[in-house]
Amino acid sequence: MPERLQNYINGEWQNVDVDAHHEVRNPATGEVIGLTPLGGASEVDLAATAAHEAFSAWRKTPAENRVQHLFKLKSLLEDNAEELATIVTRENGKTLSEALGSVRRGIQMVEVACGAPSLLMGQALEDIATGIDCESVRQPMGVFACISPFNFPAMVPMWFFPFAAACGNTFISKPSEQVPFTQKLVWELVHEAGFPPGVLNLVQGGVDTVNALCEHPLIKGISFVGSSPVAEHVYKTAAAKGKRVQALGGAKNFMLIMPDADMDTALDAITESAYGCAGERCLAASIVVPVGACHDEVRNGLIERISQMKVGNGADTGTSMGPVISQGAKERVLGYIEQGVQEGAELVVDGRGHGPDEGYFVGPTLFDNVNADMKVGHDEIFGPVLCLMPATDLDEAISMAKQHPLANASSIFTQSGGAARKFRYEIDASMAGVNIGVAAPMSFFGFGGAKGSFFGDLKAHGREAFDFYTDRKVVISRW
Repeated sequence: MPERLQNYINGEWQNVDVDAHHEVRNPATGEVIGLTPLGGASEVDLAATAAHEAFSAWRKTPAENRVQHLFKLKSLLEDNAEELATIVTRENGKTLSEALGSVRRGIQMVEVACGAPSLLMGQALEDIATGIDCESVRQPMGVFACISPFNFPAMVPMWFFPFAAACGNTFISKPSEQVPFTQKLVWELVHEAGFPPGVLNLVQGGVDTVNALCEHPLIKGISFVGSSPVAEHVYKTAAAKGKRVQALGGAKNFMLIMPDADMDTALDAITESAYGCAGERCLAASIVVPVGACHDEVRNGLIERISQMKVGNGADTGTSMGPVISQGAKERVLGYIEQGVQEGAELVVDGRGHGPDEGYFVGPTLFDNVNADMKVGHDEIFGPVLCLMPATDLDEAISMAKQHPLANASSIFTQSGGAARKFRYEIDASMAGVNIGVAAPMSFFGFGGAKGSFFGDLKAHGREAFDFYTDRKVVISRW
């Protein structure tokens, strides 16, 4: 029988007594490998109450002592990195190398959070007036929660809970119901790392759990990653309850290629960006804008690279690209491919019918002569579909990117410093790359988009995490 997932609340694994479950399937085979209980408000209340009761003692624990648990967790994660990657591949479909890379990115987050004793320092100044001193200190706020997507089961939750805990908050994590097993192992390691009961909690669930987290009165803040419509819903729902919110949404990422670009480097980077992780990542290349006379070279180079890709089970050696997450995702992507054809885009490489018969496979797909009025040129497809949208010059290329309502990431490929500066100065996307296919900041920098790609003020990880998970108190003293 498929394993039924449990919640981890107050330092213990607990069964969830509900009738509704989500079937967790291996996307490479379609096999049911688990059942995620679709709990709701009562399970969230148990976790929030436990976290709230644990907060008082945890916030009084010196930061130097708090991060000792994170040091232990980092070591355990490193020891179990390959097992975690195997689980990610099994429940998400990534290739093993992609899965292991995402696990290591997550471990880097824990490493940065271990610097909390330094990063939590405030400011002070003597004699702001005669005999009066002033200091500003950071203080934890209470219970925080994160709602994570399916596409990076190991990494994304670690954008949040290590920083929150290091700051002295307690935490509830809700993984995607489609990929619960990675976080199950992570929380087993959390338990082994010796965090006090109630400090870190895990709840399974779907929509009802999301809404309960957004509305629960004991929860002070919400971190979310997912599509823009859901990000906006989470932001509005949680903010209306007075919570601090960072809601990271979707993307339609533009990659500009100038005629002077190192073309082999550019095309290799864009191919990996567009088709790595089956295109299921918020920083994937979506629109390639060949500028000026390089259109044919870009098109032919992409065709050549796509022809060398092998679509299959991510656990198999030699696989270049695994499946999408579910049958529903496959049908959605295939629907976009068909709609692109109907709208008049040129289907240069057709990914339909690629890969094994079992599982949820869509091959790498390439459209040319796409415009912004087409669904394939406008919507976030979240699959292995790349569109060519030529521009006559850099001004037009930047304008095309700026007209889109989403602005997560964008890159330019060029050897011109002037073109690169103009791009980084004018582009709306708040994660910009120069000769970089995936403009993903490292763990010590902030992560988050702009416009419809982000709802909130303070972004994920890096120094901004210590701003999000603390409140500043200013103390003015005269003795």
